[in-house]
Amino acid sequence: MDTEILALAILEPLPGKEDELVELLRELYALMYQKGYSNDVLYRDPKRPGSLVHLRHWTSAETRDEAQHDPEVHKYWLRLPELCDIKTVYEELETVVQFK
Repeated sequence: MDTEILALAILEPLPGKEDELVELLRELYALMYQKGYSNDVLYRDPKRPGSLVHLRHWTSAETRDEAQHDPEVHKYWLRLPELCDIKTVYEELETVVQFK
């Protein structure tokens, strides 16, 4: 059975584009969830204006591969450079320590 994969990205909206970026990500997150690819969360640190932290929990390696070949998903990914700089990307984070 495949396990969930955590990915993280730091996004810096281009000047005047933050609202448009957030709306685009809202639509993308809904699509990704509806298709069963991932669950996504977008965070803002009020102490660090100008950066957004995106967390994606891919449901599996298989669904990640499916999303990477999905033209509906690509439509959103292709717009990202128009709205933000992607400063840091971690494609696959492994759990080192976890307390539940």
